[in-house]
Order: sequence, then structure tokens, then C-alpha cells
Amino acid sequence: MPDRRHFGTVRKRSSGRWQAMYWHGGKRFSSGTFAAKADAQAWLANEEVDHRRGAWIDPTVGKVTLRDYSARWLSRRPELAIRTREFYEDLLRLHILPELGSSTLADISPSKVRGWNAQLTSVYPSTASKAYRLLATMMRTAYDDGLILKSPCKVKGASIEHAAERPMATISEVESLTLAMPDRLRLVILLATWCQLRRGEILGLRRCDVDLLHTSLRIAQSRTFARDGSSIVKSPKTLAGYRNLSIPSNIIDDLEAHLEKWTESGKDSLLFTLKNGVPLSATSLQRAWSKARASIGRQDLHLHDLRHTGLTLAAATGATTAELMHRAGHSSPGAALRYQHATRDRDQVLADALAQLVQTNNVTEISSRDSTIGVEFKFIAIS
Repeated sequence: MPDRRHFGTVRKRSSGRWQAMYWHGGKRFSSGTFAAKADAQAWLANEEVDHRRGAWIDPTVGKVTLRDYSARWLSRRPELAIRTREFYEDLLRLHILPELGSSTLADISPSKVRGWNAQLTSVYPSTASKAYRLLATMMRTAYDDGLILKSPCKVKGASIEHAAERPMATISEVESLTLAMPDRLRLVILLATWCQLRRGEILGLRRCDVDLLHTSLRIAQSRTFARDGSSIVKSPKTLAGYRNLSIPSNIIDDLEAHLEKWTESGKDSLLFTLKNGVPLSATSLQRAWSKARASIGRQDLHLHDLRHTGLTLAAATGATTAELMHRAGHSSPGAALRYQHATRDRDQVLADALAQLVQTNNVTEISSRDSTIGVEFKFIAIS
């Protein structure tokens, strides 16, 4: 006879083993079989407790694979920008799904995530943190939707990106790079360095964004490119991205000359175009940039490193964190602090240089006495 309870039933199968079952939402849920009746009753009691405290998860919903769930997750995120969506698709295709894609959500355990992350970090440390953040975001959504009882993404520090320190260009190298670029693109180098602009911000600049009277530059849009090469004009991601920047006096003449020679007269005309008037593409810019950096032997430099250079120079002038955040268009102080850290590193170099003077006996103390006032003066001579 089945052992009927107010929650579910325990019965003995023809095999002599025991099984528990219950109904919920018009569906029947059953355990595996147990050798002892007490084990089946214990399973049923645990299910009842989960129901009462709201922790019960339909075991069938967690059987969807990560591959299927990720496709559904992306399809339900219409707010994602095209480039962001493409970036997520690349992370999934190249780094997440090959290892975890065939696993069901319920089968992805903390240990499995930890092993996947460790393997990826050993090869692609920067990419690993990005992939982990995406996986953790999807798992949080699965938890919120009641598909899993808890997220398996428990690896401490895995979401923190430890990017290598970017190289910098010297001021003389910036000048050489400017001269090495085609005439109509020389201003790109100057804006990236001295106005600390991103590539997309530079390509999105229009004539109406330049105020020569007040020597200021408005950042109100950017141009990026989809995987198929199509141009995408978009607004800044954050309010901090919208900003007006003072233009350093050392590039005003170059900017004015560029507007006169290379930019069409319409207020919405883009500052940078090809010879036929077509908006400058990422491919054309990269081709010119690659030739320029090769000409000075700095193939390690990326165009974005000029922005890094400019912000580090700004920090060296004594700019505050808030000033650096405004200049860079950052909404949080974390990134700005990196440039101030670079300034502290430079201060240590200067301190070490001072110490070296003493160690090499290049510092001489000279004493002199003024007999009229009875005071002895000491001077430091550096040879």
C-alpha cells in the first residue's frame, strides 16, 4: 500500500525499492528509487521544506543547456548596443560555450566554473575576466528567473581585470607620429593625445562640435563599426561621456587649418573623411596608423595608448581625480586613479635619482661664513 501523506506519496515498486512523488502545478514530480523507505520519506520531506520556504526549483527547467539558454538570454536583451552584442557573441563562441555549452544549467557547478576559469586565465588572463563576468551575469538572470537555486559563479576575484600596463609615447614620438600620418589625418594623433579622446569620439566629431572662439570641443557622439564594417553613430554610454573640453593652445592652429582644408562647410560635416568625402572608416584609419607607428619603430603602440599618454601627462601637471574624470569622460574614479598612480611612479623615479647623486658622490657641501653678521651659510653643489 502506498504511504500517503498530506504532501506527496511514498510507494514500494515491484522491484522492492521505494519511490516518492508529489504533484505541483498540475505536474508530477518523482524521486529516483531508494533501497530504504526512510530514504524516500527523507527526500519527500526535503522537497516539502523547499516548497514551504520558497526555495523550491522545478528540476525540469534547469535541464536547458547553457548554449540554448545563452541564445535566449541574448534575444531578450534588446537594449544591448550592436558592438556589445557582437562582443558577447564572440566571448560565448570562443571562450564559454566550447567548454560549458553542452552542460545544463543545473549541472554547471562552482567547481566546473572554477576549472574553466583557471584554464582560460592561464592562456587569456584579460579575456578570462570578461568571459567570467558575462557568465556570472547570465547565471544571475537564471537565478532570478527561478531556473537554478543559486549561481555557480563563486570564484573570488575572477571578475577583476588585471590588464597589463599600457605603453606610452614620448612627446617627441607624438610629434613624429603626427608627421608620419597622411595630412588629412594628422589631427587624429593630436586629438587622441592632447584632448585624450577615444577613437570613436574622434571619428564622431563634427564641425558643430568645435568652438574655436572659446577654444573648446564638445563630445556628444561617437562612431563605431559593426562586424560587417557598417558605421554606427551612437550617444555616449554615460552622462560623463557628454563633456566639453578645453583645447590645448598647442593644437589650435592645427585644428583650425584642418577645418579649413579638410572639413566640409556644413555644421554636421564630420571632421575626418576620405578624399572622396566618404566618412573615415576604421580600416582606413588603422592602415594609416600602422604605417605611422612602424616608421618610428613603435609597433607596440595602439592608437588608444595616445589617450593613455595624454591622461598620464595631465595627471603629471597636478590634475585632481575629478579633473581627470571629466577630461577622460569617466563616470567612476577608478580609471582616473591609474593615471595618478603613474605620476606617483614618476615621483619615485625622481626620488631615486636624488639618492643616486649622493651614492655617486656628485653632491658637494660648500661652507661660507659671513663675518659681518656672524652666520655660516652652507651650499650644495651638484657636479
